[in-house]
Amino acid sequence: MGTYREHALEGASAVDLVVALYDGMIRFLYAAMAAVERGSEDGRRLAVKRALDIILHLQARLRMDVGGRPAQALSEFYASIFAQILQASQSASKPKFEHAIECVKNVRDAWRAVAKDPEANRSAARADAPGNRSSGAGREEEAAVSSWTA
Repeated sequence: MGTYREHALEGASAVDLVVALYDGMIRFLYAAMAAVERGSEDGRRLAVKRALDIILHLQARLRMDVGGRPAQALSEFYASIFAQILQASQSASKPKFEHAIECVKNVRDAWRAVAKDPEANRSAARADAPGNRSSGAGREEEAAVSSWTA
């Protein structure tokens, strides 16, 4: 299965990789919610950790120097959703996880819209999409997506 994902990511744009990371985050939040329903504290913690790792990665890859206000807005979103997920986990609250999932889906859908618009895709890739710190950074993003979506 990992090989399929690796091949699916080959040639993906920076924005496509961001969408894949959001998809992974959503999947882990659903897994955390399912763990709450099962009463699995360890399962919840593991799924939450993986979702938070994705947020930290996305936050660290923002290019504030180039991205301006959109990058700042994403930074604020990441801080907010990080806090929401922590609260959901600490209270083992299915409704709080559902709310966090909806917030992440909304932003993911915005990234999908950017991915469909070639000009917006280029602008986002230059300004605030992860994977643009060096010429090999796209492969770094691809590796991160592969590990977090596994």
